[in-house]
Amino acid sequence: MKKHYLLQSIFLLIFNVGYTQQMPIDFSDANDNFTAFNGTVFATRSDPQDTSNQVGEFGNNLGDPNQGGFIDLIREIDLADGQIIDLKFFSFDPNAHTVRLKLEQGANPDVQVTVNLTSGSAQVWKDLSFDFSNAVLSSNGTTPVNAMGTYERLTVFVDADVAIPGTYLIDDINDGSTPTDPNEIDIIYRDLVWADEFDANGAINAAKWHHQTQLPQGGSWYNGEVQHYTNRIENSSVNNGFLDITAIKESFTDQGQTKQYTSARLNSKFAFTYGRVDVRAKLPFGDGTWPAIWTLGKNINEDGGYWDNQYGTVGWPACGELDIMEHGLHPTNQVSVAIHTPSSYGGTVNTSIQTLADVANNFHVYSMNWSPDQITFLIDGVGFYTYNPAVKNDDTWPFYLEQYLLLNIAMGGNGGAIDPNFSQSSMVIDYVRVYQNTTASTEDVFANKFSVYPNPSSDVLNIRTNEPIDKVELYNTIGQLIVAKKTTNINISSINIGVYILKIYSGKRIVTKKVMIN
Repeated sequence: MKKHYLLQSIFLLIFNVGYTQQMPIDFSDANDNFTAFNGTVFATRSDPQDTSNQVGEFGNNLGDPNQGGFIDLIREIDLADGQIIDLKFFSFDPNAHTVRLKLEQGANPDVQVTVNLTSGSAQVWKDLSFDFSNAVLSSNGTTPVNAMGTYERLTVFVDADVAIPGTYLIDDINDGSTPTDPNEIDIIYRDLVWADEFDANGAINAAKWHHQTQLPQGGSWYNGEVQHYTNRIENSSVNNGFLDITAIKESFTDQGQTKQYTSARLNSKFAFTYGRVDVRAKLPFGDGTWPAIWTLGKNINEDGGYWDNQYGTVGWPACGELDIMEHGLHPTNQVSVAIHTPSSYGGTVNTSIQTLADVANNFHVYSMNWSPDQITFLIDGVGFYTYNPAVKNDDTWPFYLEQYLLLNIAMGGNGGAIDPNFSQSSMVIDYVRVYQNTTASTEDVFANKFSVYPNPSSDVLNIRTNEPIDKVELYNTIGQLIVAKKTTNINISSINIGVYILKIYSGKRIVTKKVMIN
């Protein structure tokens, strides 16, 4: 539930990397989508020789001689694992052509390989191999290089350097790697630590939930919403094993404000750091309803919130927000997830949409798996979006602190125009469950073998362990490397006061510690 949905972060262009995919690319997935430039038009289509097979189509015009398309890869091409990239090429004409592959956005300079095709054959698939041990630097197109390293972007040119119109097909781009699930759960949380099964009919369990009813300053809820939240049983109650949060069309006056709709907004009296949340729910029916299952940082300063009086010290989005499920921001039956942080909030780029069948009548389990390293969203046990910023600091990752759960239905505003025939509808929740690991994992046990002292410190940080240390790295909160060396102590006397992240490398493992320099 976005608190200020219309705000747009200036970081949008920084974090919006467009379509992402991994090798091999066979165009069977909607994410196998190239971004065309300089006049090229890209689309997917059926193979003219096998209509059951999807392929990529590149169309060039008579404009820029360097037309092409690129794809940003969620998993880098690593030339250390293999320097050959293969693909299939199809031309509708019998003319000679060149096909160039360029690797970009790597630690090393951009490199490219060009394959020349002779004239004489048309409408035939040809197998092409691009050997990056015999590449050239893209900066001048001539300097030979035995290319190595990793690259995040793959760019395709057909007939580069000349303006020749034509339509070409490409399929099965393969660097020899095996695809992995980008939404694979990194930590499985097994121990049920908090739940509400909604077994007792009547009012909600006051030991577990808080009704948030206080209006924000200005007399209305955020995002142009038009409802009052109440603590009445008409808007939230337990019935036959289900929690009903009910939005009602009715005139209701509270806190000196009269509104034409009522609903409920529940805060959990449980906050946690890391774990898995499962909520099985059916969603309300009707245009203008905006149900949400989400979390906010326990430290949010929001008058009327359960945690505000004792812990509210920061505003939104500094507290962080995790939207596990929202419905109403997109067409009916399209649910969305989103992450709001100082780096991107409101119209956040960290979001994903899933289309489901009849969300008002079918239960689905909406889940979030939150670990120290990544946040993965799932529906019915299948992951579909993972947030894992390369640099984790307060701007991108305020999620090292506790969050609490919220359940609500908003009306109108960003949820869209309300159906004039709307009378009432409910979000029906079967259960809310939170899992963590109450016994230490193998990684936790290993991390506990390293102690950093004194912490805080003003002159030297010492590392005590019986494990081997290959190197240590000290980063500031914006991800800049401050110190890198092989040592068990770091002189910090000349480093600015603040919070830092210490990474300790031991064999194939990395232990991360937060340290304070004072």
